[in-house]
Amino acid sequence: MSSEIFNMGLFGLFGKAKKETLNKGLEKTKESVFKKLARAVVGKSKVDDEVLDNLEEVLISSDVGVDTTVRIIERIEKRVQHDKFLGTDELNRVLREEIVSLLKENTVNDSDSFDLPDKGVPYVIMVVGVNGVGKTTTIGKLAYKFRESGKKVVLGAADTFRAAAVDQLVIWAERVGVPVVKQGMGADPASVAYDTLNKAKNEGADVVIIDTAGRLHNKVNLMNELTKIKNVMKKVLPEAPDEVLLVLDGSTGQNAYEQAKQFTLATEVNALAITKLDGTAKGGVVIGISDQFKIPVKYIGIGEKIEDLQVFNREEFVDSLFN
Repeated sequence: MSSEIFNMGLFGLFGKAKKETLNKGLEKTKESVFKKLARAVVGKSKVDDEVLDNLEEVLISSDVGVDTTVRIIERIEKRVQHDKFLGTDELNRVLREEIVSLLKENTVNDSDSFDLPDKGVPYVIMVVGVNGVGKTTTIGKLAYKFRESGKKVVLGAADTFRAAAVDQLVIWAERVGVPVVKQGMGADPASVAYDTLNKAKNEGADVVIIDTAGRLHNKVNLMNELTKIKNVMKKVLPEAPDEVLLVLDGSTGQNAYEQAKQFTLATEVNALAITKLDGTAKGGVVIGISDQFKIPVKYIGIGEKIEDLQVFNREEFVDSLFN
């Protein structure tokens, strides 16, 4: 067997395993959506106004969000008008196609890899999000993925307001086998970020991931703190941070929208990670948040294992929900 054929087979197995994990992680959402869809079309042979009204209710109750739901319904209405007759047996396919089309506008890429641009200097990710959404866990899993792909990673424990946050990041760093820069409880977060970037730059690291405090009680203070961290990092690397990654808990449904709103007002978020999708029937939140905030969903968390963070692939995600 040639190495090329062997590698194709190997990557095919990895791809299949990844898809199976995604299918399993979205089971609760899929089951909920399909039950609701079945009720929406019962006794109907074609998509009419009543079916569309029922479909609108299905999407809203699946945490897709009102505005995004309206956009999806309008797209399907146009299909109905164009095709003259659209059977309810075709609704599933049409719904998939329109949601994929909608997500296409706000997707980083459809690759399965954790590749990053080769800049010659460390790629800096500043991670933001409220406490309890899985922020530190996401950082640990990201570090693992980057390290597995051959990257040299440095973590920065800039959430200095909670001793538990620093301790948790240290545990993840040890588990993954990457260094972490930390200071004492109550230290200046910007100072930690500065030290982290200096270490990464001097040691030729590929990726820096900075954890930040998960407070949201005062938007002005949050904005000032995140701005200060960014300004201090620019003294070491003028382009830093390359990515401001907002972590949201998918299981909180509409509350995740509010968190996204507050953090996008507080800082320039340019990527999203949505976690805990395996434990909820609210997976539709991925579609709505991507559409409403015009910020690409880059990663999704679909399990507790260290491998259960995936690069978001819109085609595979929608296929797992509606296939």
